[in-house]
Amino acid sequence: MGKNILLNVTGSISCYKACSLTSLLTKKGYNVKVIQTEDSMKFVGKATFEGLCHNKVLTSMFEGEDPIPHINLSQNWADLIISYPASANTINRVAAGLADDLFGAVCLANNFEKPLLIAPAMNTNMFRHPSVQESLKKLEGWGAEILPCGEGELACGTRGIGRLLEPEEALTFIEKALEGK
Repeated sequence: MGKNILLNVTGSISCYKACSLTSLLTKKGYNVKVIQTEDSMKFVGKATFEGLCHNKVLTSMFEGEDPIPHINLSQNWADLIISYPASANTINRVAAGLADDLFGAVCLANNFEKPLLIAPAMNTNMFRHPSVQESLKKLEGWGAEILPCGEGELACGTRGIGRLLEPEEALTFIEKALEGK
C-alpha cells in the first residue's frame, strides 16, 4: 500500500472508534498521522494513537520542527485526509474556512486537491441543525466526501441519526477514494 493517511480526530464520545480505524489502516500498510483536537484528548490520549500508528500525534501548528506543517502535511505528505469523527464544531469551522487550528489550516492548504472525507458523529438534533446541514452541503459542493451516519442508539441515550460510521465501513470509503485518486 504505502499511502499516507492524515486522520483528524475531534472531541466526540465516538472518537474511541478512531483507534480501531487507525489500527485497521496501519495493519493494511497505510502510513497514518493523527491530528487530535484538545477535546478529543479528553476521551483518548495521544499515547494510544502514537502506539497504534507509530507516528507522533499532532495537536498544533506550532509544535515540532516543521515551521509549516499545514502546508507540508496537506500538499506534500497526505494522499488522503479524513476527519473521523467529525464533530458539529469541526464541520462548521471547516465550512467557514477557519484556520485557527492545525486541521482548519490543513483543509485550506489542501483546497480539495487530495481527497477529504468527513465522517459526522453527533446527537440527532445537532446533526439535523440547519448550520450543520448547510455546512455539510457546502463542503460536499466544494469537493469533500461526506460519509453516511448510522442510525440507532446514541451515546446520549436517545435513538436517531448521528452515529459514527463503523471503522470497517470507513476503511472501505478510504480505499475507494484512494482508488479514484
